Parts: sequence; structure tokens; C-alpha cells
Amino acid sequence: MAGKLRWLALIALLLAGYFAITGHGFGFIGDQRAVADFLHRHGLAGLAVITLLGALLTGLGAPRQALAFVLGFATGSIEGTILSTLATALGAAGCFYTARWLLRAPLLRRFEPRMQRFDALFRTGTLLKILMIRLLPVGSNLATNLLAGCSGIRFLPFLLGSVLGYFPQMLIFALAGAGIGQARFVQLVVSALLFALATAIGAFLYHHQRNQTLADSVSDPS
Repeated sequence: MAGKLRWLALIALLLAGYFAITGHGFGFIGDQRAVADFLHRHGLAGLAVITLLGALLTGLGAPRQALAFVLGFATGSIEGTILSTLATALGAAGCFYTARWLLRAPLLRRFEPRMQRFDALFRTGTLLKILMIRLLPVGSNLATNLLAGCSGIRFLPFLLGSVLGYFPQMLIFALAGAGIGQARFVQLVVSALLFALATAIGAFLYHHQRNQTLADSVSDPS
């Protein structure tokens, strides 16, 4: 019975995602002037609606950078950065728990050895590994959320690493949306810093993993 409920919920979510992306929701959230007008007319309630709509759409795979640009135009660079980061984090959290509830159990039954290896990879240094993935300009936000939810990693390090990794790109696109004249210069500086930071994290994780492997081999009684 539980398995049938999971599949029904998955089908419902896929249908909801299809209609959200192909319907008016995606077009509305991508129109900076329409969003600005909506927020002007509805105030705090409008902010809540836009944030939740942004969470739904980014959780379903819509580009978070576009949301940051629109909110930067509609609310300003600082507010746009914070709101778009919050919305994307909510979308990631929803996607994470959806995958954990609907997909983890069937995947474990079918691909248990592979799932266990993936869990072992992220069991230590989860926050730094998620942060590195979020900082890199490649990869899919949706795929990362789904894989994390299907794995056994803890939610809090996943969420914190995601928020910290989202923030720099959100700042860049919110600045561009707000029409800040130095947005391109800031983008170049932040991009260089992110590349250096991601490289440093990758080097740290590599050396930490190598040292741990050596320590395990030395302490192995066999």
C-alpha cells in the first residue's frame, strides 16, 4: 500500500511540475515587470507568494539565476539576493525530502551496493562537498537535490552547504537585475573567487580522503 501511495504521489508531483512550468507560473516569475507590479500591489503577502512560487519552480528545475535577476529588478540587489536564495533553498529542501520519501526505498532495494557507496562518499565532510558542488558553474541543481535526497546524508549539512553555495551567484544576478553598473566587474571578481574557493575545497577534501585511507590501511589489523 505504501508503495502505491509513493507512486501516486510521484505522478501527482510530476503533473504539478509540468503544469507549473508550461503554464502561467513560469512565464509570470520570469517577467520582472509583472513581478515588480505584483509586489507593489500586494506588499508582504506578495513577497510570500513570490517566494513560494520561486521555491516550487526552482525545486522543479527552473534556473535559480533567472529568479535572482527578476527579484533583483523588483526589490533591489540585497533584497533580491536574500529572497532568491531563500526561495531556492526552500525548493531544494522540498526536492530533498520528496526524493527521500518517494525514491530512496525503491532505489535501495534495486541498487543497494551503489547506494551504499554513494552514502559512504558523502558520509564525512558533507557540508564542504555540497558547498563545492553548488559553487561550481556546472551540474544540475535538480539532479543534486534528487541524489542527495535519495542518499542517506543528513539534511542540515546539505541545506547549509547549499545556501552558502547559492549565495554568490544569487548576488551576481540580483546585482545585474537591479541595474547596478558594476555588476559585470563584480561578476568577474566573484567568479574568480568562487573558482579559487572550489579548487581549495576540492584539494582539501582530496588530501583529507587520502590521509584517511592511509590511516585506515595502517590501523587495519589484517
